[in-house]
Amino acid sequence: MAAMSGREGYDVVIVCCSGEKQADYWQARLSAVRGQVLPASCKVLAVFEDWGGDGAGNGLGTLYAYQKAVIKAKSLYDGYELHAELVAKRASAALYHTAGKGTRLAPLPGAENNNKPGVKLPATLSVGGHDVPMTILEAVLKQTGVYAPMRKGRLSVFWGDQVFVPTVPVAAYAPAHHTDILCSLGPMPSAEEWEAKGLEKYGLIAVNSNEEAAQIEKVTHATAKRLLGSFGAVTKVGVSLGSFSLSASILVTLLEEFKTELIEKTAKLDTDPGLWMAFTLSKKAYIQLLEAKKIPPSESGPHFDRMQAMLARFRAARTGGEESGMDLFGAVDIGLGAYWWDYGQLKLYFMNNISVTHTDEESRLYRAFLGVPVGRRVRAEVGEGVGVDEESVLSAVRVKGGTIANSVLTNVSAKVVEAEGAVLVNVTARKVVAGRGAVLYNVVDDSDEGLVLGEGEVLVGLFDEAGRQQQMASHAEKDGGVWWKKEIRSGQPTFEQVYLANREVDVALIEAKSQAAHAKLREALFAEV
Repeated sequence: MAAMSGREGYDVVIVCCSGEKQADYWQARLSAVRGQVLPASCKVLAVFEDWGGDGAGNGLGTLYAYQKAVIKAKSLYDGYELHAELVAKRASAALYHTAGKGTRLAPLPGAENNNKPGVKLPATLSVGGHDVPMTILEAVLKQTGVYAPMRKGRLSVFWGDQVFVPTVPVAAYAPAHHTDILCSLGPMPSAEEWEAKGLEKYGLIAVNSNEEAAQIEKVTHATAKRLLGSFGAVTKVGVSLGSFSLSASILVTLLEEFKTELIEKTAKLDTDPGLWMAFTLSKKAYIQLLEAKKIPPSESGPHFDRMQAMLARFRAARTGGEESGMDLFGAVDIGLGAYWWDYGQLKLYFMNNISVTHTDEESRLYRAFLGVPVGRRVRAEVGEGVGVDEESVLSAVRVKGGTIANSVLTNVSAKVVEAEGAVLVNVTARKVVAGRGAVLYNVVDDSDEGLVLGEGEVLVGLFDEAGRQQQMASHAEKDGGVWWKKEIRSGQPTFEQVYLANREVDVALIEAKSQAAHAKLREALFAEV
């Protein structure tokens, strides 16, 4: 945790976005927070995926984003040769996937105009001389930088909505495989333990006595043993985090193998079924596993043969060379006791953020990660008549009256706040009343009656390019994956309609309009006698 200060990290950070406007936003934003969540010398390269059909998938998407970043690096950083620096092992690079609708996190991504990784957390950074909430992506960048010193000459790939804290010392890690993947490993469980832990619901990494790893996905204990029959004695199994790293040599091989797909931009390939399973399983096991995914042998068989032929060429080129002793695919254990903070769902967003008010060890470490001091106050201006308990966490807050208990307030300005067990982020209002489990996010409200949220209620502000705001209500029990196309409240759009309306908007412009609206009301509120 102490190493996750943001001062240590990758030489190059690549962010893969859904569209050009989001890429422009992250290029500016992350350049502004170097020295806080990124090393001051870090080269930031935000790119976007302009791909046909249903997208590239995270396999081809990784290769395509890397290619675009190599081109952008030359123009943005005085001819910097990213690829040459990586191959020469003089640079470490990390790529962060941020695309996706954020259905299960709705309505929060809508309040960020589809900029899902821009959803805010209960911590603040300085941007342009102003306190602003830290985003989910910035938290991920701050956390994952601990692996950078050991990854010169490698491309690391992470997802933009989860933060983890290893219990296995990071300094003990040294790359020993051309491809390695993060997971939480434990002894091979019995059939009863497998079922009790619900392992059939996850993508899993299995490790044998030779420290070779194999990828399997969402299978029963019996199926796993059958599929891994030719793999050798399985000693450890763990849930995969999905994040992986590639040596420069395997990266070059993949770029060459898929050069046609990268030019045509119509195919789709995900890493787990398309690469890791094809790399590590027998052909029979691979075909069986993909049949369960409704992929016929007529497709899976030829793809398996293609990947094995590629690997045969790759190994032959390395015989007797510097990397001849490096294995193909391995696991990087983060430990069974690792903390894993996932922000991909609304309920998890609330649970993780409200946990900063708790007193257990995990909560203490989470506060330390976010930069919350022992006193749980960061630039908080609270009136004498405000009752605030010792558990609540306040960052960049200005409140004149009310009572705040077991709550998290970040960038909140109000005359009166009555909150118990609630999360408030980017809120400017005359009065706020928020019950247990409520989430109030990015709302400006000048009404005398104020904002009133009952238990579990959610309210966000949706801004447009003209600076107009529409308030959108939901509830903690309304899973966006289920309610995506359903009307939650008469007269307001569905989550999907908000998503579709935001596809081409200027994210940076709207954020500036939103900030201006907050500043205007904040100035008016505190100018009043």
